[in-house]
Amino acid sequence: MKKLVVLLMLITAITVFATNGDNMIGVTPSSSALGGAGVGAPVGATDEIFRNPAFLGNYKGFNMSFGAVLFFPEVRGRYSDMQHGDSGFIKSQADTFMVPEIGITYQINEKFTFGLGAFGVSGMGVDYRNRDPRLSNMNTNFQFMRTIAALSYKVNENLSLGFALDLAWGSLDIGTFLQDFHTGDAFEAGGGVSQAFGAGGQFGLAYQKNNFTFGILYQTSIPMNYDRVLDTNHDGIFEKMKLEQPDELAIGFGYRLNAWRFMFDVREIGWENTDGYGQFLWKDQTVYCLGIEYTISKQTTLKFGYNYAKSPIRNADNLDLMTPEHKVSELSATFSDFQVAWFNLLGFPAITEDHYSMGISHKFNKTFGIDFGFVYLLKRLLKLFL
Repeated sequence: MKKLVVLLMLITAITVFATNGDNMIGVTPSSSALGGAGVGAPVGATDEIFRNPAFLGNYKGFNMSFGAVLFFPEVRGRYSDMQHGDSGFIKSQADTFMVPEIGITYQINEKFTFGLGAFGVSGMGVDYRNRDPRLSNMNTNFQFMRTIAALSYKVNENLSLGFALDLAWGSLDIGTFLQDFHTGDAFEAGGGVSQAFGAGGQFGLAYQKNNFTFGILYQTSIPMNYDRVLDTNHDGIFEKMKLEQPDELAIGFGYRLNAWRFMFDVREIGWENTDGYGQFLWKDQTVYCLGIEYTISKQTTLKFGYNYAKSPIRNADNLDLMTPEHKVSELSATFSDFQVAWFNLLGFPAITEDHYSMGISHKFNKTFGIDFGFVYLLKRLLKLFL
């Protein structure tokens, strides 16, 4: 039987913000400019609250930073079949996002340093409303924010430990048209914006000697339960969905050579074993982060980075369209292979892999400085086949 292209998703982004899955590669311009590095080398007081609290002791006195990350995604979807023809590439109207961040650190004494930060760390969204009915008027908006209280303890001159409590807030809105299982008619299934709260933790280790640094971080998963998300059975009852943020295990190192500093991190993100992402068949990701700094003067530092992680969503072939065998979280309906893959690509197109970044830091004086970062993403093209 001749294969038929049913859905084709193109995501292309030129952006100052990028993601591994739906997790941001960096929470500040500094870490973003360094490809998301920061587990094995300190890259900024606010960054280390999130990336590795064991390094907080590197920052003396009181420090505060605030800023925002801008995200300009360009997402396009295309649907083609023999019955309805080719829609051509249709652009999502969700093309501008702003993610705030703020953090403070305070050195209590020679042994302890405290940090408190609030970060937008995950998110995704598309908007195909009033564009083309073959794209089901898909409209999604997911935001995930962590407020982190962190503490570092200096064991000795070289070794430090870090601990953190993560309090999470999430917002999920999925608007789409589904098909009635009995009549075959399409109906609007979205239940509007749902919010949830959760908690998790972090443990970090940092080792420093001369020009060499090393770090390990484990970040627990955070269970999140969103109420009234979708009415999948067209019975007037909006069901809840679990969308657990995955755990992460990371290791990294850094080395300074005169005016140069080199950083390399490896992170493992466990999408497969989480509620929600696991049922959507996301794959675990191994993330590679390379960061390079060049110090021009005491005031100015140039930054370069590269971040790579294979997409948790993959090309799919020979998908079963008719057999609903996948149970997704606590939604009432079950879904076919194609329906799950269709939602991944159309609603949560977290498919970017290669990220190139650069930035600059400049200190005006001992108490004030700025950071700027820019991230460029290569185009990705994914396809689904029946």
